[in-house]
Amino acid sequence: MSDQGSRNFDSEVVEKSDQRLKEPEMYKVVLHNDHYTTMEFVVEILMVVFHKEVPEATRIMMDVHKKGRGVVGVYTYDVAATRATRVHHIAKEREYPLRCTIEPA
Repeated sequence: MSDQGSRNFDSEVVEKSDQRLKEPEMYKVVLHNDHYTTMEFVVEILMVVFHKEVPEATRIMMDVHKKGRGVVGVYTYDVAATRATRVHHIAKEREYPLRCTIEPA
């Protein structure tokens, strides 16, 4: 006869882990001014790579021109690095020395 009141359970204790998901670190993408890259090309980059509308792209381009640098946006590391690489690739194809960096936000 089986005794249903006494079941055979493993004696392992599962500890509750206090691991919490945290938000990913964010990074600013920054364009830097130089004396060769045209304003029109910077606006084009902002529209094509960063999906900015003309007024916002123009504002950012003017920051780059007047202040020496302009923050394009804040993204996760992978997105920021991918967009910076894309900027460098397009600039190189068009023979512009446009510099784009990422830095912690």
